[in-house]
Amino acid sequence: MAENLDGLRAALAWHRAGHAVALATVAQTWGSAPRPAGSHLVIRDDALFVGSVSGGCVEGAVAEAALEVLRTGERRLLEFGVSAEQAWAVGLACGGRIAVTVAPLPVAVIEAAVAALDAGEAVALAMPLAGSAPMRRVDDADPLAETGRATLRSDRATVVTHAGADWLVTPCSPPLRLLLVGAVHIAQALAPMARLAGYGVTVIDPRRAFAAPERFPGIDVVDEWPDDALTALGIDARTAIVTLTHDPKLDDPALRVALASPAFYIGCLGSRRTHAARLERLEAEGHDATALARLHGPVGLSIGARTPAEIAVAILAELTQALRVEPT
Repeated sequence: MAENLDGLRAALAWHRAGHAVALATVAQTWGSAPRPAGSHLVIRDDALFVGSVSGGCVEGAVAEAALEVLRTGERRLLEFGVSAEQAWAVGLACGGRIAVTVAPLPVAVIEAAVAALDAGEAVALAMPLAGSAPMRRVDDADPLAETGRATLRSDRATVVTHAGADWLVTPCSPPLRLLLVGAVHIAQALAPMARLAGYGVTVIDPRRAFAAPERFPGIDVVDEWPDDALTALGIDARTAIVTLTHDPKLDDPALRVALASPAFYIGCLGSRRTHAARLERLEAEGHDATALARLHGPVGLSIGARTPAEIAVAILAELTQALRVEPT
């Protein structure tokens, strides 16, 4: 879960500054729980914490238990009922239950995991829900290797029983990436929205007047031809690509690279007529119907969007749908 990465980095920084740190992790959920299994909360010895295991419902109780864990060094498994009233407070329709495991921060394991994530490598971590066995990284020789691979494919933590004990196996994946071809007004709205949603965003446009860094504060901007830039950046299954220029000289080369990649989403701005012409050009180049079906065009969910910001919302919504909703 890429959203845990900032919390784990904070935990390591606190440890290096001399603090004792505890790691709380949602182990299991029942009903309408606020946070999914695998979500982390890191708590240091003065009760400062980062992350969330409940959307705010029970963080205080978890932090209090974490301070006790830091005093005793013993892992604890906590269970909370989330009332309907608490659930409404964090935007849910009904309550549920969550189990949270709290343990001293396994520094060496987390250091290795963060280093792997920073290098673009996904890792799975296994933690027992009871007993004193330490958290460990799941490698190919691990008895839980197949479970680890499954969690990385689904991006969902799971509890399995192994050797008579229950283990929480949590995926840790590099951040999602969104590569925007075209430094246009829609990109100016979409880039910060996507960054808030957890994407690492890069805007690509060889037109330097468009690709001025001042137009995209805090966003990586590349002023190279799109096909060269996409090839250099590398595209994996956690990458989305959206073309926004309306110019076939820029969009089509980018789409050729995108269609040859495992990107989980490829979107193209333009009207239905523009998209039909685009499909004809790409078909003439030899792309078959299966490949062309990967293109989302006109890009974005059909919500009647008109302004650049509204179109950006529609695009981000469709990205989320492609990422989270299982095909039927």
